[in-house]
Amino acid sequence: MTIYVNGEQQEYEADFSVQQLLEAVGVNPDRVVVELNRTILSQSDFSATFLKQSDRLELIQFVAGG
Repeated sequence: MTIYVNGEQQEYEADFSVQQLLEAVGVNPDRVVVELNRTILSQSDFSATFLKQSDRLELIQFVAGG
C-alpha cells in the first residue's frame, strides 16, 4: 500500500496502524504530533487507526534545544 509521510511516498503492508508506522520509523509516540489527512490524531488513537491506500501523514516531532 502506498502512503505519503511528510510528503514522501512510502510503501507499507496493509492493516498497518499509525502506532506501527511510528515504531517502524523509530519515532517516540510521546514526542510527536501526527496529522492524518489534515486531521490531528490523539495519541490514544495511534494503535486503533489503520492506514489506507494514499493516506497522507505529517509527523511533527518535538525536539529539545539549548
